[in-house]
Amino acid sequence: MPAQRLSVVVTRRLPAPVETRMKELFDVALNETDVRMSRDDLVGAMRRADVLVPCVTDRIDQAMLAAAGDRLKLIANYGAGTDHLDIQTARQRGILVSNTPDVVTEDTADMTIALMLAVTRRIPEGLALMQAGAWQGWAPTAFMGGRIGGRRLGILGMGRIGQAVARRARAFGMQVHYHNRKRLRPEIEDELEATWWDSLDQMVSRVDVLSINCPHTPSTFHLLNARRLKLMKKDAVIVNTSRGEVIDENALTRMLRTGDLGGAGLDVFEHGHEINPRLRELPNVVLLPHMGSATVEGRIEMGEKVIINIRTFADGHRPPDLVLPSMQ
Repeated sequence: MPAQRLSVVVTRRLPAPVETRMKELFDVALNETDVRMSRDDLVGAMRRADVLVPCVTDRIDQAMLAAAGDRLKLIANYGAGTDHLDIQTARQRGILVSNTPDVVTEDTADMTIALMLAVTRRIPEGLALMQAGAWQGWAPTAFMGGRIGGRRLGILGMGRIGQAVARRARAFGMQVHYHNRKRLRPEIEDELEATWWDSLDQMVSRVDVLSINCPHTPSTFHLLNARRLKLMKKDAVIVNTSRGEVIDENALTRMLRTGDLGGAGLDVFEHGHEINPRLRELPNVVLLPHMGSATVEGRIEMGEKVIINIRTFADGHRPPDLVLPSMQ
């Protein structure tokens, strides 16, 4: 299938250099308004396209794929996470799925550390005071937070991003602990000076800061449920830049409100952009609008990977970032 004949539909606005290059290579339909597509719109796009380029806000399930017809041959996801896509059904229908791994690692790790500092050093509270024009000058006991150096950091999910977080945490003088499906190789553990815990319960009960860096799968849904959250120290801080569904958000909110947890820095939420309003009321909570990978460099690199996957597919080869059902 020659690249110039490929019909490509992009569901959201992408960085200008990416859209321009796509226009040069493919018969591409862009979402000029950047309004999130409805289910019907997505099905319509799949019916008229050879390639769909969705992102994390586009949930594509079995019923939608069944209604998509036979034209669609590739879903070139703009992003690393694919839990919003029914990979199994896509493959059964002969539709390949690709993603953009490795691009967001460093940016997301940076944001994880930023959230740790924002919560522990009370940065949003200080910012709000300054913006309100209410600062009366320095005082010895004003806005006292806590240093992260010397604290125990627990990392849930020690993949690429988890390891990048660990490297940054070591530079801040934190003690790194982790829980993962598989233990890291000894040389990586040594490099990161990381302590492995086979039991997640035992790890969360000992750490001062918990960083969520695992994907959302059926086995990780509400992995941090009410019972497990209650095992944590009362002054512990949770940071999540991965997937909101990993945490029981209602249980987390209750514990933060009652003082049974020290704070939270959240870039993702259990129900997408619908956030528990009680979280917004808490001074010990920092909320961000899914900014973990939001750098110009990262978003352009993601687009370049999408283009490479489409062009490789167009040339009759397997996309380099092909996603298999077993990888979810």
